[in-house]
Amino acid sequence: LLDLSSKPVEPDRLFECLPNSLRPSSASDKHQGEGGNKHSPEQQKSLATAIYTLPTLIPPRVVPLLHDLALQMAQAGHQQQLFRIFRDTRATVLEQSLKKLGVERLTKDDVQRMQWEVLEAKIGNWIHYMRIAVKLLFSAEKKICDQILEGIESLRDPCFAEVTVNSVSVLLSFGEAIAKSKRSPEKLFVLLDMYEIMRELRSEFELVFGSKACMEMRESAFNLTIRLAQTAQETFVDFEEAVERDATKTAVLDGTVHPLTSYVINYVKFLFDYQSTVKQLFQELESTDPEGQLAAVTTRIMQALQTNLDGKSKQYRDPALTQLFLMNNIHYIVRSVRRSEAKDLLGDDWVQIHRRIVQQHANQYKRISWAKILQCLTVQGEGQSSGLSRTMVKERFKTFNVQFEELYTRQAQWTVPDSELRESLRLAVAEVLLPAYRSFIKRCAPMIETGKNPNKYIRYTPEDLERMLNEFFDGKTYNEHKRKRRAASLWKCGCAGSLPAKS
Repeated sequence: LLDLSSKPVEPDRLFECLPNSLRPSSASDKHQGEGGNKHSPEQQKSLATAIYTLPTLIPPRVVPLLHDLALQMAQAGHQQQLFRIFRDTRATVLEQSLKKLGVERLTKDDVQRMQWEVLEAKIGNWIHYMRIAVKLLFSAEKKICDQILEGIESLRDPCFAEVTVNSVSVLLSFGEAIAKSKRSPEKLFVLLDMYEIMRELRSEFELVFGSKACMEMRESAFNLTIRLAQTAQETFVDFEEAVERDATKTAVLDGTVHPLTSYVINYVKFLFDYQSTVKQLFQELESTDPEGQLAAVTTRIMQALQTNLDGKSKQYRDPALTQLFLMNNIHYIVRSVRRSEAKDLLGDDWVQIHRRIVQQHANQYKRISWAKILQCLTVQGEGQSSGLSRTMVKERFKTFNVQFEELYTRQAQWTVPDSELRESLRLAVAEVLLPAYRSFIKRCAPMIETGKNPNKYIRYTPEDLERMLNEFFDGKTYNEHKRKRRAASLWKCGCAGSLPAKS
């Protein structure tokens, strides 16, 4: 009778027992529930109070009859036979239900051989399977076992333990395989997802597997939760070290934000999506100050990134580009922190200190790039030429032109990706260079304007310089800028309108 009444539960029936928020949205993702996706704190709260409807494993009209038969067998001394029949029949059906759902036994070696995309999908599925197994299948199995074996106390708990032991083992062994597999930075977030589901299911595990007969399964689930927490914590440490040691030869020739910087910042942003889970995890591992520990981890990752960037900046032969590269990258870090939840944890002091570091690099860039050129425009004393001969004035103008053009050719190709920072740097240079150039022209230009070819020496007006300064840090080549200026000047002169019309 038990055999005839026991049928595996189809996945569709199980999905109907889930709260709406966890049901697959279409046939294409039936085996891809939302368990692997990140839920907001509000969603998590609603998930904790969501209502699950237990599936019907055996037709309700048959249960009383099975209960009577079980009692008669026990009273007639056939307890072992009853135990064996119940265990074999229900364990097989439970395993078939899980198999239909998509649960498979995978070893650590299987996990190691998988492509990351495949493994990530399997982890998302596993999270969904765990929720369905514990909240629906195991809970329903416990209810059926209690109903049929009511009054046979010596068999009830051991029977349930034997029915579920293999299925629990298959599910937990996958979690163990992930926790023990080779650590890598991208695994951190799936480890946190897995830790999260084990935490969510802890009270159900205690309830459903609360008997002495189920103690091993209960302990296995608890040990997996701790193991996932430890592996996640070790992955934090690995990530810090990997960031500090990163030796990628990817050089950003224009001094812009390095790929490592954007990768690490995105990583930290993701980490803050999980901050409540991470704090729980630290608490699980006996930390008295989980928030302080999260702040410490974040600070260390940021410091590791800065240490690495300092090393990468030494690849540049031009010390001005070194400063520009550091300015760009530290600015990107500060801006990202200010726009994220990391700001509350790292604090205003951290932000202010690093803003000052950005300014220091900007000042260093200015000094290294422009100090020499500004010396050409320095005139001591009073009077029109202040003791400079015409030859010396010509030499000064020639030197200035060569140095400015050389700076322009190189630095117009450099990049400052943040528009505000780019404008403020251009303005800072203009505020130093243009007044000095205007003053020099006013005092020294009359000496050569009366001679031959004054344009050979006075090649630029202050307005020309201002226009060219506005082309610095655009990441464009000298020729691109030249073409752009030529087109603009042609248009300004009205040359474009004087082209012969087609007849």
